[in-house]
Amino acid sequence: METVLFLAHTDDGKLAKAALEALTGAVGLNKTLGGALVVALYGAEIEAAANSIANCGAGRFLAVSGAEFAQPRYATDAAACEALIRASGATVVLAAGTSRNARVLAGVAQRLDGCIDTHVTAIETASGDPIITRWFYRQRIKGALARTRRPWITLLDPDAYAAWEGEAGSPPIEPIECSIPEALRRTTVRGIVTPPADQQTIRPDAQLLFVAGAGWTKKQKDGQAHVGEAETLILDFLKYSKASLGSSKSLVDLAGENQTALRFMSHLNQVGQTGASPRHPKGLSTCCHGEEPHTVGWRFVAERRAINLDPNCGWARGKADVLYVADAFEVMSKVNVLLGSK
Repeated sequence: METVLFLAHTDDGKLAKAALEALTGAVGLNKTLGGALVVALYGAEIEAAANSIANCGAGRFLAVSGAEFAQPRYATDAAACEALIRASGATVVLAAGTSRNARVLAGVAQRLDGCIDTHVTAIETASGDPIITRWFYRQRIKGALARTRRPWITLLDPDAYAAWEGEAGSPPIEPIECSIPEALRRTTVRGIVTPPADQQTIRPDAQLLFVAGAGWTKKQKDGQAHVGEAETLILDFLKYSKASLGSSKSLVDLAGENQTALRFMSHLNQVGQTGASPRHPKGLSTCCHGEEPHTVGWRFVAERRAINLDPNCGWARGKADVLYVADAFEVMSKVNVLLGSK
């Protein structure tokens, strides 16, 4: 019989949305397996987080807490996760694919002589055994995997499941001993540097993903490039709409080819050929070349629209729900006027 463990770190004493999504996956898997569900939390404070998911159906609530676990530090996080998994006796571990979890759980799997799979989009059962689903080769191939090695740690991609919802309570919490010698505390977080809100272009929780293509930097109908105007139009739209900014590979590659590029664009904005999986409710592609590799990254966007002067581009052949055959400069200029007037 499998023992399913939901493993999560707390942020300011609470569970993030990605963690609650992973909990939904863990609860569903446990129901189909008919085993035991265990919750394991680590962080500076865990009581409020445990109370918020008290009625998830878990038989045990384990915790490693203390000031030394407040910082996202490999040495202490790995020690906490190892102690929790050992204490739980878990055979299958589900955790959110956050940067903090992704940084440590591969090492934890090695310590436990187990295995790990990342970027999991679903976990189900077949013949009584867990089977995960994930994408390969930059989202072109969908694969299903089953493993016999235990413990099996899986990192679920954000938005793979709906966030768990339920009534709060006061579950009995079992503190797990996790000794942290001074040698494991050498790394410290001195602070977090973030750009001003108006300069933030990557917003995973935004309702709209705005993707710019290489056409923004090409010669326009007057025979001239208007990169400065393009930057203004795009940044104004992001400011008004609070959308997240994406880019085609061809656009972010321009800077490395000594060509004029958008100054605020980097490979962190790239979707498509990197295998990035944007999951925004809506997407708008502008000045897109329409090639298949770019559209691959859009498969999880619920509603896809595009602006392109070419009615025969790749988007026009069924890859967008709506295609506007128009000049992106003119369209976005008008959109910004309308948004700015609200």
